[in-house]
Amino acid sequence: MSSPVKLFRGQKYHELKEQCIQQRWLFEDSEFPASDESLFYQSAPPRKVEWKRPKDLCEDPHLFVNGISSHDLHQGTLGNCWFVAACSCLALRKTLWQRVIPDFNEQEWDPKNPEKYAGIFRFRFWCFGEWTEVVVDDLLPTVDGELIYCHSNVKNEFWSALLEKAYAKLAGSYEALDGGSAADAIVDFTGAVAESIDLVQGKYGEIISEQMKLFEDLLKVHKRGGLISCSITASSGSANEAETGTGLVVGHAYSVTAIRKLRLGERLMFSFKAEKLFMIRLRNPWGKREWSGAWSDNSEEWKKVSSSECKSLGLTLENDGEFWMTFEDWCKNFTDVDICRIVNTSYFSIHKTWEKKMMLGAWAKNSEPLLNRSGGCFDNNETFLQNPQYVFDVKKTEDKVLVSLQQEDRRKYKKEGKGDSIPIGFEIFKVEDNRSYRLHKLTVQERVATSLYINTRTVFLKRILKQGRYVLIPTTYHPGITTKFILRLFTDVPSKLRELKVDKPKMTCWSLLCGYPRRVTQIKIHSAEGLQKQDRSGGADPYVLIKCENQNVRSPVQHDTTSAIFDTQVIFYRKNIDSPIIIQVWNSNILCDQFLGQAVLAASPSDPREQQTLQLRGRGSREAAEVPGHITVKVFSSDDLVEL
Repeated sequence: MSSPVKLFRGQKYHELKEQCIQQRWLFEDSEFPASDESLFYQSAPPRKVEWKRPKDLCEDPHLFVNGISSHDLHQGTLGNCWFVAACSCLALRKTLWQRVIPDFNEQEWDPKNPEKYAGIFRFRFWCFGEWTEVVVDDLLPTVDGELIYCHSNVKNEFWSALLEKAYAKLAGSYEALDGGSAADAIVDFTGAVAESIDLVQGKYGEIISEQMKLFEDLLKVHKRGGLISCSITASSGSANEAETGTGLVVGHAYSVTAIRKLRLGERLMFSFKAEKLFMIRLRNPWGKREWSGAWSDNSEEWKKVSSSECKSLGLTLENDGEFWMTFEDWCKNFTDVDICRIVNTSYFSIHKTWEKKMMLGAWAKNSEPLLNRSGGCFDNNETFLQNPQYVFDVKKTEDKVLVSLQQEDRRKYKKEGKGDSIPIGFEIFKVEDNRSYRLHKLTVQERVATSLYINTRTVFLKRILKQGRYVLIPTTYHPGITTKFILRLFTDVPSKLRELKVDKPKMTCWSLLCGYPRRVTQIKIHSAEGLQKQDRSGGADPYVLIKCENQNVRSPVQHDTTSAIFDTQVIFYRKNIDSPIIIQVWNSNILCDQFLGQAVLAASPSDPREQQTLQLRGRGSREAAEVPGHITVKVFSSDDLVEL
């Protein structure tokens, strides 16, 4: 089922088009007028800009000429090579661009029925979790009769110029597109999950094992419909758009158009002294200025390979501005790569299917600590837990988890001088298996993952997590900063991601009858050692069962051991504080589980909070007979229900 589409500024394409056709005029968009305010928010135009319709620029205008291609595009005078690189990537995937340019045949010029043309177009972008339709007129900025921004290398093709206009409308002006990230544009085109990798920091040019892992990852992303772009960050001494000694342009976004792992035949193995070639093909959005190193046009490498071998290996060049490099050269010459994964959530697919959960949230300030939701990063000890908190479960023994945290697009605030992204990140903690209220103090919880903290729109993390319950805390780097965000979590099996909003159990009418909790107790069972042997091989399959009043929490089974590491955490809100907590150790059996021993805890606030080792005993009171084995635990209790 297709997701509903939001209308940007409430403009309805079909209604507007019908009105224009009936009244026989061409659409003029009052929401994004053909004036300087749509071009600039700060700079004055260098020369007189005239807004012209495609029919005034050529005789036979079209949305597409001979289909859509990644070679259709030229950047123009705006510093938005990142947008052009994203368009180049988009053009490679028919299923993706057809979503951005809906009903493209209906939108195309029809020379046989010119009266049906109304000068109105629509494009769709994935904005902050929703597909949003943006309507534009066809008035485009020109100087001396030439388009000044993104345009096609075919004079009568206009899809890229009109798409750019719709994107500029979304951002508030064309100038708001000056300087940006190809990954952000690709996410806006596709709803993909963006990951940025620093090739220098990760030492991908030096460590061959890391290089190969990255190659396999990029190959998989590309095969599964993902989009990849890369760039070279300007060093302190060099300027953007300066050319390196090998013909690459600094501060410039390149789109990746192919990735190949090639097994070489005997003749080529001899020529290249290798069994395999790892190759990557790139395109410069300027359509000129190319790599001049190994495998560049007219290099020695091409002379060793016949044209038929090139074809069979897939080492083809389709256009100017496109070139091949070895993956090793690519890692050594580029500094940054943006990977946009199209995460497959369809059950009707040959590829891995992910379970997706998405939450819309916000960092919001409040002077009351329990209501504040803008506590800053982990270093802010007093306020860190005053951020939004999200709980999720890993149901398998271990599961690969993808997390994407995306802040609100701030380009629209450039006019007020607040257009820069805020440094954001997140922390993941393994928590009590039965936690359903907000965290107030970190005691037994285990910090298992920390993202980068960076002022990009999106922060991404991949992790393999063990079975259990986790709390994810998205934060701004500094406390007291307010903005919206979306959190996306992808797992192999459903994670039940949800926000923790409540601090403690609610007082209800039933509380008067059944009682209200008076004490909160946290327990971490680290391990059990020296258990009684249960099978011929001298092992056991132990698990722990923690009982409190009418609640039971059971740990996963640890197989074939008499010394098990559990690291199981539980939390109880206790009504009857005189009723003890019982930790039992059991052996898992097919027919009937066997009791191995237990420890009985009063768990009062005055009890020691350090790790302690308890002797296992038989059933009954705390003075029951000792049995083989002991458990290592940590216990925290408080009569303040919002302390833990």
